[in-house]
Amino acid sequence: MSRFLVFLLFLSCTKAQTPTDNPPTSDYFAKGADIGWLSEMESKGIKFYNNNGQEQDCIDILKGLGMNTIRFRVWVNPVNGWCGQEDVVKQAVRASKKGMRILIDFHYSDYWADPGKQNKPEKWKNISFALLNDSLRNHTLSVLKALKNNNVTPEWVQVGNETNDGMLWEDGRASKNMAQFASLVKTGYSAVKEVFPGTKVIVHISNGYDNGLFKWIFDGLKNNGATWDVTGMSLYPSISDWQTKTDQCVYNMYDIINRYGKEVMVVEVGMPADQAQVCKQFLTDLITKTRALSNKKGLGVLYWEPQAYNNWQGYGLGAWNTDGKPSIALEAFKN
Repeated sequence: MSRFLVFLLFLSCTKAQTPTDNPPTSDYFAKGADIGWLSEMESKGIKFYNNNGQEQDCIDILKGLGMNTIRFRVWVNPVNGWCGQEDVVKQAVRASKKGMRILIDFHYSDYWADPGKQNKPEKWKNISFALLNDSLRNHTLSVLKALKNNNVTPEWVQVGNETNDGMLWEDGRASKNMAQFASLVKTGYSAVKEVFPGTKVIVHISNGYDNGLFKWIFDGLKNNGATWDVTGMSLYPSISDWQTKTDQCVYNMYDIINRYGKEVMVVEVGMPADQAQVCKQFLTDLITKTRALSNKKGLGVLYWEPQAYNNWQGYGLGAWNTDGKPSIALEAFKN
């Protein structure tokens, strides 16, 4: 019987319910959001309101909706300072004091890093690969030591963001030099463990439905001596294909767990803000099925920038209404 048929049998038997021999608890499952834009939004005077129409701290609103985890991206030398070390430490302290679990996402760039661009920071552009490894290590240590000095212990740290073809191009482009990408991952992993030995290191790939992509990247890392603790993935389906993409993503998680013995986490999800009811269905299904993975290997689901509203910076996949209140989509996190 093929692995995929076994998986379909798994889904039909569980009916997306958690196995009774290993029930999850609220202690392990991360329900949360990446809110890296929050401090910049607040600086522009943008307000947030709970469902009763009362102005409230955005993190408190998210916590009231059942979230327990906040993710912050880190850029090396951002032009305006947002998402740089100082901003991230300040916001992580704020979220931690509110009882939220923390995930730190190193982009290893001065701006966005994603499948289409993995640009080196300006100061790292013309250095040797050995110095690039050193720079990655020193940057990672600097941010994490600053967090530690402020009594924040991240539960998870991402070494790279959506590294579908590696990071820090061209040196770390996986399709050209998987060994060098693996070297960078090993350097980041070691730096995280040096500061926070108990923190779990995530390697994050987009397109969580693409099993072939995940096998290529993680076979390559494994074969080149890299290690990681959690396989992270993104999932941004459309309103017409979310059911198919969700099942493909869950199959991918099932396969990754069995293939590498690693935990998995959906660290980014999103759907058009004007499709909140469909988005709630999608989130409810994904959260339920991720929880249902055996041995608590499915660690959580995080929404990407739900608080972005009124087309903030042209982003239309938030989960907030135009009146500044969270949309019905986020009710999925209450379960």
